[in-house]
Amino acid sequence: LFLAVCAVGIGGTFQYGYNVSIINAPTQHIHKFLNETWSSRYQKELNPDLLTFLWSVIASIFSLGGLCGALIGGSMAIRLGRKGALLMNNVIAILASILMGISFPTGLFELLIAGRFLIGINSGIGFCVQPLYVGEFAPKHLRGGLAMGTSIFLTGGILAGQIIGLRQEMLFFFSCFVELLGGEKYLPLLLSSSCVPAFAQLLFLPWFPESPRYLLIDRGDELSCAKALKRFHGSSDYRREMEDIQRECFALDGEKPKKPWQLFTDRGVRWQLITIIVMTMGQQLSGINAIYFYATYVFEQAGILAEKIPYVTLGTGVCECLTALSCGLLIDHVGRRCLIIGGYVLMTLWCTVLTFSLTYQDLYPWVPYMSMACVFAFILSFGLGPGGITNTLTAELFVQSSRPAAHMIAGTVSWISFFTIGMLFPFIVNGLQQYCFVVFLLECFFVAAFIFLIIPETKNKSFLDIKKEFHKLNFGRNA
Repeated sequence: LFLAVCAVGIGGTFQYGYNVSIINAPTQHIHKFLNETWSSRYQKELNPDLLTFLWSVIASIFSLGGLCGALIGGSMAIRLGRKGALLMNNVIAILASILMGISFPTGLFELLIAGRFLIGINSGIGFCVQPLYVGEFAPKHLRGGLAMGTSIFLTGGILAGQIIGLRQEMLFFFSCFVELLGGEKYLPLLLSSSCVPAFAQLLFLPWFPESPRYLLIDRGDELSCAKALKRFHGSSDYRREMEDIQRECFALDGEKPKKPWQLFTDRGVRWQLITIIVMTMGQQLSGINAIYFYATYVFEQAGILAEKIPYVTLGTGVCECLTALSCGLLIDHVGRRCLIIGGYVLMTLWCTVLTFSLTYQDLYPWVPYMSMACVFAFILSFGLGPGGITNTLTAELFVQSSRPAAHMIAGTVSWISFFTIGMLFPFIVNGLQQYCFVVFLLECFFVAAFIFLIIPETKNKSFLDIKKEFHKLNFGRNA
């Protein structure tokens, strides 16, 4: 099971995290490339406003691609199977890597834009299909921990992108100053490095079977389902899971996979749908982007040298990755509700403290260090709660016929929220400055209250048991 999660994650959410962070390192080199390309093509200098626009397109086209990927990910998972969709998704990643890699030698920045769009599609599909696949082959007593692989590989991808993009002052095995793929001559190699996780998944994932639930419920292939369960759970432990899948298949009574728009008119999933929309928006709008935005300023005020700040920022990536791992170990023991509510409550607390510490930054010499502690505490709280459990709950709240459509909706909401906060965040910061955290603390508080009042605990429960819990909300207590 662990190896299966690794094979799925390396070409799934790892790509998402890696491609979000990797574009930040070569910003200056890309600006230089755009200027030189424009000058050689049109024999005139590139207007600074147009340069900013082109750079914004290169950076943000990834989100548009992710939205498109989320919209088609569920359909691919239904037609090709969960495993088949992930394998086909790697073709998109390899094509994107080729386009981005050859954009610099050919002097065509349009290829870089096209490559970023395609790798966004790849990330959107992976973000949709990976939790779907893992949630369906995991036994219910380990489902939370295995589903946390989505967040572990996402944060691992962000960390890998940060490390590879760094200008290393010294490597242990070299006595001279070197650059680790952050230099200009390595830029095509850096941008095309997304093909490495894609090839790794193409190499390892075919050794694992298709989702057992997909094989039995969607395809009606009981023999292949039994073989897949034996591979995932072992010959002695697969029967209990087989019975659970058969009960769900009987309850669905041949119901076909639903389209996303059908879920909005289905009263039987009304509160599940509201829940994943609130949680997904809450995750993106929680203030984690504000924390990373203010991190550099906070570290400067704490007296950290400017050239050392990237390495301290790298520490925040390590912090988030370790928290995702810790959450994976705790989720099946503590439960989903406790972790996610606790995460949001703690984030509310740290937003409050950070607002005061940033306001009175110059009052006492120890206040900047409190701000720095709040940055790390907020990231820890986010990783332990909403950062990981949101995707896990999305996979658990729906039965087989509704699950792919639910992941398409959750992915679409996530990418739209990601794009919206990216567009509005600079205006929020400019208008409110450090008081922007008041907005985020209110959002965290209301999401925590919603989860406390609405969402039942899903630990060690089958998908049908969870559906029965929501049945009371959807149709009334006496239904």
